[in-house]
Amino acid sequence: MLELSNNNEQPEIPDKRYFTISEVSELCGVKPHVLRYWEQEFSELSPVKRRGNRRYYQHHEVLMIRQIRSLLYEQGYTIGGARLHLIHDHSKEDSNRTKQLINQMIAELEEILTLLQ
Repeated sequence: MLELSNNNEQPEIPDKRYFTISEVSELCGVKPHVLRYWEQEFSELSPVKRRGNRRYYQHHEVLMIRQIRSLLYEQGYTIGGARLHLIHDHSKEDSNRTKQLINQMIAELEEILTLLQ
């Protein structure tokens, strides 16, 4: 199993749709039992479960696991602190998207106003 100390040393994520728990474990340097525990602690982690209750993670979940690993193991966050950090980052992204949409709508409305004049 890979035990990597830095995100830069982690292997590249293959271009595929779903990853098994063992693949994610290797890609992120985290043991499978830790991944199952994190699913309980972080509501954003919800892999698809198929036959035999097997977990299949998507690309964005692998990225999130790497971020969680970094927060906990490298930056020294607690589980609760990491959860709050992820929520804060998510709300900041939503805020930025909202601002972009508003600016785009303003530009489109100004174009319409110019056409009407």
